[in-house]
Amino acid sequence: MVRRLIGTGLLTLMLAGCAGGDLTVSTGPAQTPGTLTPQNDSTQVAASRIMRGFIQVVRTVEPVAERECKARTTRVNCDFKIVVDDRPDQPPNAFQTVDRTGRPIVAFTLALIADARNQDELAFVLGHEAAHHIAGHIDRQQQNAVAGAVIAGSLAVLLGGDTDAVQEAQQRGAQVGARTYSKEFELEADALGTVIAARAGYDPVRGAAFFTRIPDPGNRFLGTHPPNAQRINTVRRVAAGL
Repeated sequence: MVRRLIGTGLLTLMLAGCAGGDLTVSTGPAQTPGTLTPQNDSTQVAASRIMRGFIQVVRTVEPVAERECKARTTRVNCDFKIVVDDRPDQPPNAFQTVDRTGRPIVAFTLALIADARNQDELAFVLGHEAAHHIAGHIDRQQQNAVAGAVIAGSLAVLLGGDTDAVQEAQQRGAQVGARTYSKEFELEADALGTVIAARAGYDPVRGAAFFTRIPDPGNRFLGTHPPNAQRINTVRRVAAGL
């Protein structure tokens, strides 16, 4: 998933030995029982193990993503920053965005980290989100949105629409434009994410198994994500060629 902006209120925790990257944990409100934050000895041990595994994945995958970024782009900021949102009300999710300086950010919620069955899944997700930045999907999505807004607005003018009608047409056109290639972007990120995870020493096919545990979006017109089976097939195809 790609997003343009990210919230504030993040406390930076540098990862020793992480080449070029850093990990950030948000300073959210106190967590309630049943969340990843330790409430007793057993949950403390489990939470510590989960976060150690995640940090190891970041340390291993981020340098590979940076190398792929530098090899495949020009004049692009490849200094990835990995952030963790520790708010207890956030669902399992990860997304890529950029800050005001253009630095790429990959965000994970604690729920996604806790839901991962193994490090291969975390590595694949990190590679997938980094791939969105390398492929320039945010800029391409914005260009599609602008094109959609211009076309829809022009049609509204030709049809004699008033100012409100034109503005509404532009808004809807921008939404349609932004979604036009969303599925293709996801598949592109799956393919490059497979390469990144594999070159970092993880099994992307095993990592893509999380697609079998999430709702299948199907092949809806103007949907934002392709069918899960298509994504798994993409990962298998690319991995077989590595």
